[in-house]
Amino acid sequence: MIKHADTTSNIRKGARKTLSIITNELGKEDLAKSDGALLLVALSGGPDSVALLRMLIDKGYKVEAAHCNFHLRGEESDRDEAFCKALCDKLGVKLHMAHFDTKGFAKLRGISIEMAARDLRYRWFAQLAQDTNAAGVCIAHHSDDQVETILLNLLRGTGLKGLLGMRHQNGIFLRPLLNMSRKDILEYLKRIGQDYVTDSTNLEDDVQRNKLRLDVIPMLEKVTPAARQNILRMADNLGDIEKVVEQSLNEALEKIKRKCVSGEAYSMEAIRGYASPRLLLWNILSPLGFNRAQTEEILSSTQGGKTWAKKSHVAVVSNDKLFVYPSETWNEPLPTLRVPEEGLYGLAGRKLRVSLSTASNCPEPSKDRLIATLDADGIAFPLTVRPAGEGDRLSPYGMRGSKLIADYMKDKKTEPMERHRQLVVTTATNEIIWLVGRTIDDRHKIRENTKRVITLKIEG
Repeated sequence: MIKHADTTSNIRKGARKTLSIITNELGKEDLAKSDGALLLVALSGGPDSVALLRMLIDKGYKVEAAHCNFHLRGEESDRDEAFCKALCDKLGVKLHMAHFDTKGFAKLRGISIEMAARDLRYRWFAQLAQDTNAAGVCIAHHSDDQVETILLNLLRGTGLKGLLGMRHQNGIFLRPLLNMSRKDILEYLKRIGQDYVTDSTNLEDDVQRNKLRLDVIPMLEKVTPAARQNILRMADNLGDIEKVVEQSLNEALEKIKRKCVSGEAYSMEAIRGYASPRLLLWNILSPLGFNRAQTEEILSSTQGGKTWAKKSHVAVVSNDKLFVYPSETWNEPLPTLRVPEEGLYGLAGRKLRVSLSTASNCPEPSKDRLIATLDADGIAFPLTVRPAGEGDRLSPYGMRGSKLIADYMKDKKTEPMERHRQLVVTTATNEIIWLVGRTIDDRHKIRENTKRVITLKIEG
């Protein structure tokens, strides 16, 4: 349905307060107007986005509109598109369009239609902002949306950040109307005589947000007429608390965070000693995609070497430290190389040089960790370079008896990434003769009666 506005009121007088709010939310005019930067407006054709577009134009911002057709409501979807085209033509605003197979995308990803539409919309907005070199994408969320968001987050068991609701700015996404109510927006449109369309699905009580909008919030207002304002005031108050908490967390993280091989390490002892260990650990892990259950497991973990994997990162607890690595590095394939005879071989961007010599011509054993000098007698080709496996054993240089490689490396307090990507060199009989970069097998060390020597050297 297209709503026609009443044009009998004084336009400029009624709009002045609204436009001042826009100016304040966009950084007192220094965000875009000062340098003529472009703002994109997410335009659905509904009252909120239409009002936002008109406000920005009236205030003198350089704007272009972006409309998504999700093809979910048949003729209504096409009607909305036609309305947005007509409106932008009338206002002289460039309109960008995108069409999505939302149902197909939702099925492919195994997510809800609502989530699919949101993902598609925000991905396209971000790409469009990059393509047009826009300073930001303006979204028409208002204070009533904010109240619903806060209540939804509360019902889902949110933490402090969820009780703050939506941010006025989140990266390139701007929400200039968060301090305005839907009532104020409709009044503004009425005053300037601007039409808009309505989405019939917004009037149906079929999703959580609509249940809050149509049932729960009106009920709360019967109990406390100022329920909306009080919820928003609570969020503002919590915003001040969050700043203090965030400062404390950042200071604590700076003290306990250390760089390690390909990642970061945190002292579990220091985390447990913080006023709220759970909150500190959550602050580390939640941005990386770890959930609360995993955070609790990691906090209480006493099993060294246990791994928790998410799409982008891997977490490992070892030697009372938490190590966090990019999944791409952790999962990078390790090389396997067959060495049939002495020579120079490629090895994952480096070289392995294998040479044989008599003991009389052999130089003194090198202290370089990437060079292994061994008694060649008893070492049969072909050699194999491969990742260390579970259950692999060797007799470390200078020690009697064999030891699990995993235990040896733990005793040496090597980091999980190093253990995970450790290479060994084995003989034709699968006997490990070199833990690459760490130790040779003591049974193949050079002795007084050694006649032939084999030298293994990692180069490059």
